Amino acid sequence: MILVDLAGVGARRPDRPLFEGLSLTVATGDRLGVVGRNGGGKSTLLRVLAGEAEPEDGTVRRGRGVRVGFLGQRPVLPAGTVRAAVGSHWEAAAILDRLGMSPLVDADVATLSGGQAKRVALARVLVAEVDLLVLDEPTNHLDLDAVAWLEDRLSRFAGGLVLVTHDRHVLDRVTTRVLELDRGHGYVHDGGYQSYLDARVERADADASAEAVRRNLARVELAWLRRGAPARTRKSKARIASATAIVDGRPPPPDRAGSLDLDAARRGLKTPRLGDKVVVLHGVGHRYGDEPWLFADLDFDLAPGGRVGIVGPNGSGKSTLLDIIAGRLAPAAGGVEKGTTVRMGYYDQAGRDLDPTLRVRDAVAGRAGTPSWEQVRLMERFWFDDDVQWAPIATLSGGERRRLQLLLVLAESPNVVLLDEPTNDLDLDTLRVVEDYLDGWPGSLVVVSHDRAHLERTVDDVVVLDGRGATSTPPGGFAAYEQARMQDRRQRLLPPTSSLRTASDATAASAVAAAAKRKRSPSTVRRLLGETERDLAAVTARRDELVAELGTGGDHVALAAVAAQLAATEARVADLEERWLVLADELGG
Repeated sequence: MILVDLAGVGARRPDRPLFEGLSLTVATGDRLGVVGRNGGGKSTLLRVLAGEAEPEDGTVRRGRGVRVGFLGQRPVLPAGTVRAAVGSHWEAAAILDRLGMSPLVDADVATLSGGQAKRVALARVLVAEVDLLVLDEPTNHLDLDAVAWLEDRLSRFAGGLVLVTHDRHVLDRVTTRVLELDRGHGYVHDGGYQSYLDARVERADADASAEAVRRNLARVELAWLRRGAPARTRKSKARIASATAIVDGRPPPPDRAGSLDLDAARRGLKTPRLGDKVVVLHGVGHRYGDEPWLFADLDFDLAPGGRVGIVGPNGSGKSTLLDIIAGRLAPAAGGVEKGTTVRMGYYDQAGRDLDPTLRVRDAVAGRAGTPSWEQVRLMERFWFDDDVQWAPIATLSGGERRRLQLLLVLAESPNVVLLDEPTNDLDLDTLRVVEDYLDGWPGSLVVVSHDRAHLERTVDDVVVLDGRGATSTPPGGFAAYEQARMQDRRQRLLPPTSSLRTASDATAASAVAAAAKRKRSPSTVRRLLGETERDLAAVTARRDELVAELGTGGDHVALAAVAAQLAATEARVADLEERWLVLADELGG
């Protein structure tokens, strides 16, 4: 079923087209990822697809009765509580729990942070019955477990899906096509993130080859004309002028003026040498007022050149710990020592240090009032051309503001950089270059991120906050932590813990766990798959009974008990569905 069809659609900024002549069809079952530069029109296109905005050119046709769920870049929630915004039924409660919002279900949405509001808006979209999901950066502000859960849910969604995301794992796992917006044009690539990269490289090579051939042919003809034409007739002069224009012409302009040359920026900005001591935490803990401890008894020594990630569920205190390391916040317990040679650069979440009324050049110049030529070159290297340099920060896209904030951090020549969710709102090209820069950067680095690909590229060690006050620094760093986390998740899904059977003693559980670690025969996997299907049918039937029971009304206390059973049953359905997918993948592999 065709859900939405774009024909010759276009949209513009005052200085350039975002996209033009774009034709695209999204049907039931499609999984489309949209990628491109910051400010290149991704969010505008999603708003057009969702019916939130009209294109400046072209037509948009929608299937009759198509229901659309839209998550915008900066969603607006209705007034009231979180529970009222999402719903009071079991599925709303289950989704809010998965997104880490259960403790705030009765909070007023006006009191939520930007990240919390985005998660509530995502829950509102996911709980609705829709035919087309249009999601703009849905993984922003989610923790690692919530991202993995969202991947699974989107993979099982039966309708059409269009999403913008910087998460390369999500693109590869969820999407089957990628639309790249590049210099006003749209290019569709089959497959996920890797296929998109392959096709992009091929297109760049083809463009370069075609340009080389064109210029060489023009040079040959120009040389022949100048050498072989005895008389300067009007015709030969016209041909010479035409050939000269081709030779002197230029290929299509690049996506950005120049490249994001952070290596050049690094060479122009001297990083002070670090001493033996960088930042040392002794028994550090923190809590707000009389609330439970976010974390406690943390001993941590950031080494010169160290690469450390901070991970944990939402609300576990990751940003709080980063503020303590930065010296912005005094810990409620313990002490912090900082080396005398440390020069700290802090890249925080929402650009909260940026005055929206300032122009870009004024923010870079600081107290000097006028940027130096080095600062002008730095702005150009960060793709802030002459027009954008004079623009107020308030007019920049979310990704452009994040890029400006990164520029301001590196312009201070720090030797210790703290990054709080650095991948939020940055485009994929910027992310790749930043990761390459950090790979060879000599200073120390601490990163809070939900982006597995970014953590894999940038950190070695990891500090884990479990959300219940405990901390750990597992041996083997992030790679070992992530492997253990995913193995634990798989094992929780694989054991046959049917709600209809009680034979689940420790011996049987140990045997199943051991079996999960070794290669199983196809017959074993088929048997487990059959058991899972039978369990899923039974639990689904029980869920339907509870839904019907809720619909009959009755005593408030009794209904609350039924609702609690329903929430637990739905969680069981989700676990069995995930287990079935794992077993089906194993059998297919």
